[in-house]
Amino acid sequence: MTTSPPPTPPAADGLLSAARRNLREIAHGLSHPSHPATPFLAHAPKHRQRLLPYVVVLALAAIFIPVTINVLTEQYGVIGGLAGILAVAQAAPLLMLAHRPLQAWWIVFPADILGAAVLLGYPVHEYEIWPWPPPTLIGYLFLLLALALRETRRTLVAVWVATGAASLILQLISPGRSNGSALLLVILGAVVLLIGAAVRERGDAQRRLAEQETISEAERAQRTLLEERTRIARELHDVVAHHMSVITVQADSAPYRISGLPEEAREEFGAIAASARESLAEMRRLLTVLRSEGTEGERAPQPGLDRVQQLVEATVRAGLPAELSLAAGLPDAPQAVDLSAYRIVQEALANVVRHAPGARTRVSITSDGEHLTVLVVNDRAEHPGSPLETTGTGHGLVGMRERVRLTGGTLDTGPLPDGGFRVAARLPLAPVPPPTSEDS
Repeated sequence: MTTSPPPTPPAADGLLSAARRNLREIAHGLSHPSHPATPFLAHAPKHRQRLLPYVVVLALAAIFIPVTINVLTEQYGVIGGLAGILAVAQAAPLLMLAHRPLQAWWIVFPADILGAAVLLGYPVHEYEIWPWPPPTLIGYLFLLLALALRETRRTLVAVWVATGAASLILQLISPGRSNGSALLLVILGAVVLLIGAAVRERGDAQRRLAEQETISEAERAQRTLLEERTRIARELHDVVAHHMSVITVQADSAPYRISGLPEEAREEFGAIAASARESLAEMRRLLTVLRSEGTEGERAPQPGLDRVQQLVEATVRAGLPAELSLAAGLPDAPQAVDLSAYRIVQEALANVVRHAPGARTRVSITSDGEHLTVLVVNDRAEHPGSPLETTGTGHGLVGMRERVRLTGGTLDTGPLPDGGFRVAARLPLAPVPPPTSEDS
């Protein structure tokens, strides 16, 4: 009666499964490059930098092929034809290091082992190095460096283990002939792989950090834009609510102010008042969504051009020499334009205080009857090396652009040749159609 062997314990099954999985991953890593076949420095900004890898691999092949032939023929006594074949097989694949180092390893590694086996058929000479002659060893180290700069840790460990196993087997085949080059390749190979992997991982980390900074900057710019639009929407709520309230009052009081109105007209005025009240309620509901948590509504009336002088005077008291030129007889501006002009001056003066403290600033507000022109120009800062803020959030310019876009005007900002800065906004006094989604 035969008895079946006891079942394999579950723990052993798990270990065997993990071992097989790791072996499959190692085999896949050795047979499939982890990096596309793009050369080193392919994305370098300068053309000569992109050519550098090709120059290096050409130099390596041009040096190691003749040197290997000379060493094999002169020091080991290998015949010229065989030495040439071995030299080409071991050194010519170095031309692939710039873009396909793993494929080059699959050629060089067997060629080096073959070369060590061929040398076994020749007599031992004094000072002979085996199994890895000096050109073979140095060329292989360059190959390992290229691999470390491109492949994953798992692949590099597999390459190093394969190299160590080949060195050990050759050492066991002819222990009396080996004089240390087998162990030397294993040690130097580990050092080269560690250095190359550290350089590659550092470069990958810097690249990911730069990408994350780019994404963060884009998100920050988008968040700033949304915050400014929300702020403008909250402010414009007061402007529109005022007009809607006037419409409501006029529509409600029209039947009492105007005698002899027919019933249809009274009903029409009632419908207008009801629609205006409903619009006001919808606006208030929308405003509660736009307000962030804990934000209290502004109780004071929105400022306009009549408060620009107070704004400039407050800036002067803060230590900024500022001058105001306000044209006489400015026409009445729509409330949106009136508020936008005040905010543009406010933001421009705040930017001068932050980034050019002490700079003389001139504020000018003029009109040609159709447009309102707001101009804020500051000179170079008295102490250029000591701005209150070296970097900004960009809220000021973003807010200006949004306000100008909302009113259908134009904005021109930029540095001046003498080191100052200029902000010029041109706002239409007549109502403009609302911007389409394509303009936003």
